[in-house]
Amino acid sequence: MSKKATNKIAANTEDWPPKKCDNPDTALIVNDGVHGQPVVNPYIKNFFAKKKPNLLTAKEYLKGIFEGDRSVLGRAITLVESSNPEHRALAKEIIMGCQEKIRKSKIRTMRIGITGVPGAGKSTFIEAFGGYITAKGHKLAVLAIDPSSERSKGSILGDKTRMETLTKDPKVFIRPSPSAGSLGGVTRKTRETILLCEAAGYDVVFIETVGVGQSETAVHSMSDFFLLLMLSGAGDDLQGIKRGIMEMSDLIAITKADGNNEEKAEGAKALYAGALHLFPPTDSGWVPTAVTSSAVTKKGLDVILQKIEEYFKLVKKNGYYDLKRRQQAKYWMYESINETLKNDFYDNPKIDKALQKTEQQVLAGQIDSFMAAEQLIDLYREEEKK
Repeated sequence: MSKKATNKIAANTEDWPPKKCDNPDTALIVNDGVHGQPVVNPYIKNFFAKKKPNLLTAKEYLKGIFEGDRSVLGRAITLVESSNPEHRALAKEIIMGCQEKIRKSKIRTMRIGITGVPGAGKSTFIEAFGGYITAKGHKLAVLAIDPSSERSKGSILGDKTRMETLTKDPKVFIRPSPSAGSLGGVTRKTRETILLCEAAGYDVVFIETVGVGQSETAVHSMSDFFLLLMLSGAGDDLQGIKRGIMEMSDLIAITKADGNNEEKAEGAKALYAGALHLFPPTDSGWVPTAVTSSAVTKKGLDVILQKIEEYFKLVKKNGYYDLKRRQQAKYWMYESINETLKNDFYDNPKIDKALQKTEQQVLAGQIDSFMAAEQLIDLYREEEKK
């Protein structure tokens, strides 16, 4: 090592002159290294610091939503989905403001529930069909519900990644939300999210559900039109004839009807169309049917949109559109009561304290689970009387 290089290294140390090695047969110089160097990023502590979100006022949220600001809309939905008791009052004010806007504007949107068997290509279909709809002049909101893990309680929320083209469309708002253990394939706050999107000017709302099978029916209570996506040649054709989710369908679309699968899709279409005629007539007066479609070739997308438009023309004319909305409002009144009572129960400090002790007693087999529930409910009633 040159003398110049040695001096450069030594100048960066607190020890000078540099120490020579004890071995007389080497000219190696040993130093203590560089001390007291600054952190590469002095602001790294701020990154890890836990900061409270910067909340807006209800008026600011509503102003942004009414102006179609997607960033504010997303933040408002996050607030509505929050389980923090401090956020509920603000979220309630936002929801009421959006309801007032919808009522005054007499907005008549199209809420379309989309579900299907696993592997039917729900996200791929929505990307293709969504692009076709916006090209016709509509504004589209896609509420995609992702299943939550029973272990970690987390969700992947990868629908925006799978709908890459649709995400770039300025007329589209995509909101993935975790199911968070909710039954029925939708999150508990999906209905409130629909109201916010409609107040923001989105006249078509897709509700893409988890896709868990025939138990996935809650979406029917918040949508106007129910679209069921099915596969051909998947060995499940006869299962589709069962009641349940198929009975609620307003239209069945056989997906992936392209290439070598086109002939099978046509066969499945005839099978499902025949099965639909076995069910009683619908209250809306609409006759459900089956069609084929392909997200790759765009085949059948025009037919599906035509069927949807025919349905809404019919139900708005015969009054079923408004009737169903009122029935849904009644249903969600009871759901809101159940949700409020549940939150009030678990937010009670004495219940929270007693719950931990009672849980341990149940796990230890010291008390029956039904008896434990009765004790907690009795404690809650006593607290309510005070």
